[in-house]
Amino acid sequence: MIIFGIDTSCDETSAALVEAKNGNFRILSNIVFSQINVHKKYGGVVPEVAAREHIKKIIPVLEQTFKNFSKKTVDLIAVTNGPGLITSLLVGIETAKTLSYFLKKSLVSVNHLVGHIYANFFNKHLSAKIFPAICLIVSGGHTELVLMTNYEKFKKIGQTLDDAAGECFDKSAKLLGLGYPGGPEISKCASKLSITNYNSLKFYFPRPMINSKNYNFSFSGLKTAVLYRIKKMNKKQIKENLPIICFEIQQAIIDVLVKKTMRAAREYNARSIILGGGVIANKKLREKFSAQCRQINLPLFFPPKNLCTDNAAMISVAGYFKYINSKNRKKFKENWRNMKVNPNLDI
Repeated sequence: MIIFGIDTSCDETSAALVEAKNGNFRILSNIVFSQINVHKKYGGVVPEVAAREHIKKIIPVLEQTFKNFSKKTVDLIAVTNGPGLITSLLVGIETAKTLSYFLKKSLVSVNHLVGHIYANFFNKHLSAKIFPAICLIVSGGHTELVLMTNYEKFKKIGQTLDDAAGECFDKSAKLLGLGYPGGPEISKCASKLSITNYNSLKFYFPRPMINSKNYNFSFSGLKTAVLYRIKKMNKKQIKENLPIICFEIQQAIIDVLVKKTMRAAREYNARSIILGGGVIANKKLREKFSAQCRQINLPLFFPPKNLCTDNAAMISVAGYFKYINSKNRKKFKENWRNMKVNPNLDI
């Protein structure tokens, strides 16, 4: 089966062709147009600008996706219908509905957050043996813990109560005069600090809700702590201490994410941990999770960096599982008639 996927949930315009065969998935084409350079000057994504960029780029992205393939090879179309920016989502949805009508192919709507989980399913070692799995989704707009008990059954057990981890990275970076997106910039700056220097400077930020009994998160307090700390420093002091400030911001976020996820894995007797979302590209976060999982011999899965950020390949896989596990596949044939966006779609 060949699945054609579209994702325009935020500021990436993406289309992909994925082959599903004998339980394995192969990316035939995965085109992503990023708007990072467009939004850099604003320090974050501007919804109206993002929507206009999607409109300009969706056709060139589709053309590039099908450059070496015929549209006739497509068996199924999958598209993100939420959560995300409503004006951005509309571009992808209307494009997918039009193609579904003209190609006479079934159309499946996909939850973008679920897509981040399925970004791991290009790994051939994944099977039903990984369930139940604790899934951590960490991006600019979302930080959620999800219990996954089979290929299509999810239960949210925790979420951010305010700022997401990626949002905290972005806002902290903006306070420090660093570039956008904030995560890579803070990570890059933090890497300049040696552990010896870190121990001697004793610079510390709070780990919000790290010891709370639930699995929710909160990162607005960390952002505020960064603001109050740098307000007490002049420009020279901030510049001199920038690596350690970045190191501490990164470490505070990592400590909370890892501790809560590992505790959830123990409570729910998880047979694996699955990570997804743009923040999962963070090298230190991957290393900390890997070390913790090795200690208890728990399988850990995270996507390659190019599949951590928004892309249509993961939407294709998510759409495939939703389709094959449906008891009524016929309903997808006329889905183009009534499919709508849901910017607040939940798991």
